[in-house]
Amino acid sequence: MANYQTITSDKEKKKALIYCAWGGWFGLHQYYVGNIGKGILYSCTFGLCLLGWIGDLIKISTGTFRDNTGAPLRQ
Repeated sequence: MANYQTITSDKEKKKALIYCAWGGWFGLHQYYVGNIGKGILYSCTFGLCLLGWIGDLIKISTGTFRDNTGAPLRQ
């Protein structure tokens, strides 16, 4: 019998979703998960003209959003 271990982020999906909903245009969710470069980009471009912000809302909601190490967010 094989043991499988999934690697998940230490960041929570619920918090990332709240940060994205309320400050996604400023990149708060990107800063939260450790994507500092993307956070700065979102801050300077108003969430990539809101398209990146909306895309990230969808990604976080569906569970496909990743942190800076590539790990999925924790439930």
